[in-house]
Amino acid sequence: MSLKNKPNEYYLTRIYNAPLKTVWQAWIDPLQVAKWWGPRGFTITNHSKDVRTGGHWDYMMHGPDGTNYPNKTKFLEVEDYSKMIYDHGASDDQPPLFRVTVLFTEKNGQTELNFTMAFENAEIATQMKKFIKQASGDSTWDRLAEYLSEEIDQKNTFIINRSFNTSVEVMYDLWTKPKNISEWLAPTGASMNFINADIKVGGGTFWRMEGEHGVMFGKAKYLEMNPPNKIVYTQQFVDENENISRHPMAPTWPETMLTTVEFSAEDTNQTRVKITWEPHGKTTHDEVETFKNARAGMTMGWTGSFDKLEEHLAKI
Repeated sequence: MSLKNKPNEYYLTRIYNAPLKTVWQAWIDPLQVAKWWGPRGFTITNHSKDVRTGGHWDYMMHGPDGTNYPNKTKFLEVEDYSKMIYDHGASDDQPPLFRVTVLFTEKNGQTELNFTMAFENAEIATQMKKFIKQASGDSTWDRLAEYLSEEIDQKNTFIINRSFNTSVEVMYDLWTKPKNISEWLAPTGASMNFINADIKVGGGTFWRMEGEHGVMFGKAKYLEMNPPNKIVYTQQFVDENENISRHPMAPTWPETMLTTVEFSAEDTNQTRVKITWEPHGKTTHDEVETFKNARAGMTMGWTGSFDKLEEHLAKI
């Protein structure tokens, strides 16, 4: 990707494991978009949607605290299956907050989305970037990935992305060297240390974590390692003797989770980390429902870990 450095713009790239037409329909169909649009925990009510050049989308966004946010989007340019330009965040009482350009590109059966959010000036852009991060605004695009995974593959997944100012090679090391991992992986307020660690395909780890919920133990088994772009491993809660147990705060949490970590170079010395988390092996209906209903908590947990990862990067 070419260097993008306009101070009044915010850039975002996502790649979805779905055909372009499927992703496009998920955007323009009011019934589909209502299932994923908005940050984690938000829902929407569509009033009208007309995706074409000069068309409008009128909807109400409902926050998890019950606050309603009216939105009236105007589509300035629409090229089917290729491009959208629209003004976002307007209502009867305020002008648009920013202009969005979305480019849709199909690559080998997948769909790449490139977003550009243009603000009035650099100062507003800086403020909005902080607000988007605090409000988990980027989780909208993770929710789209989860929706597509459920529709296409009938999989229940949790997905989260974060971009970091470092190279893919450095980021891969931060995920595969035990000393590095223990510095940041535990959620905010918790600490972690490895009792045993053999990070390679067929190897695994046994760890101890201490935090507000007491002491927990867990283990991981590494199934795939493709340096510096991908790691796949399973993880389970265990007791101090490595016998399989359950999450101490969620007895119906799935016994085994599959974690896929993907690293993508986004720009010069910038890497995007994508986490896909899903129940693995035999599961019950209650376990799947527990997993699905815990996505907001998972977002908070991984966000805390990512914040610690950013702090660790600043130190090194």
